Amino acid sequence: MSAEASSDDRLAAAYAYCADVVRGQDRDRFLASLFAPEPVRRHLMALYAFNLDVARVRELVREPLPGEVRLAWWREVIEGEGRGAVEAHPVAFALLDTVARFDLPKASLINLVDARIFDLYDDPMPSLGDLEGYAGETAGALLQLSALLLGGAAAGAAAEASGHGGVAIALTGLMRSLPIHAARGQCYLPLDILARHGLDRDAVVTAQDAPALRAALAELRGVARHHLAQAGAALGRLPVATRRTLATPYLALSLVPGDLKALARVREPLREIAGLGALWRTFTVWRAGRRAAAGKAWVKSL
Repeated sequence: MSAEASSDDRLAAAYAYCADVVRGQDRDRFLASLFAPEPVRRHLMALYAFNLDVARVRELVREPLPGEVRLAWWREVIEGEGRGAVEAHPVAFALLDTVARFDLPKASLINLVDARIFDLYDDPMPSLGDLEGYAGETAGALLQLSALLLGGAAAGAAAEASGHGGVAIALTGLMRSLPIHAARGQCYLPLDILARHGLDRDAVVTAQDAPALRAALAELRGVARHHLAQAGAALGRLPVATRRTLATPYLALSLVPGDLKALARVREPLREIAGLGALWRTFTVWRAGRRAAAGKAWVKSL
């Protein structure tokens, strides 16, 4: 076997590994990716596996410093200065191949990594603006990078949808994960919203005053609904052909309304992880994908 063939086999194995990771840990994006053209699908898997790797750093370390080292390693890899053989890390190997093939903006990937430094500490989110910025650099950037894989230059037209859509997805996901985050001392709920309801970080992580917390979460759900509506409107303004081409990553927006409705029914926000069930998630993404393929809108406002 030639060295070139051997390298191709290792790369194919790296992409297969990424697909397995996403299938097991990010079912929503995995299901949506099935609507992407097959040649692009594996590159989406590499991007989503990278996102999972940096998003899970907090879960894998006991202290912030090792987490910062891990994120610094990713920064160096993206900049082309990674230590050691990148081929030994399947996600990094596949990601760098994807970045090179599609000329993805490294600055966006590095900003996504840097935004995850916040996850390593127990500092509260200072304000709604800070939370929206965090969401934009993580979920929003992931949407826009995915669009670049699917549509190249056409993806620029979806920047507004990516920004608002990323905030809607991130805020909804963070509210769903509130019990997990609070249990380990994290507070993504903005202090300015908490203060309007007589709360602070300590009240959240120690499960005090459930009625006030429910009111704060209701306000944050309103913010998520606003961004969802703005994302849907931005997608609706795209030419039908462009919307079809770029649809795949934005199919996840179809899950936001159901998740927000489930969250609104929660009585004990720090004990219940709410959202659409697995079967409904699959059906909702499938239905959104069918509507997108037909050139129809799939983002519902609340």
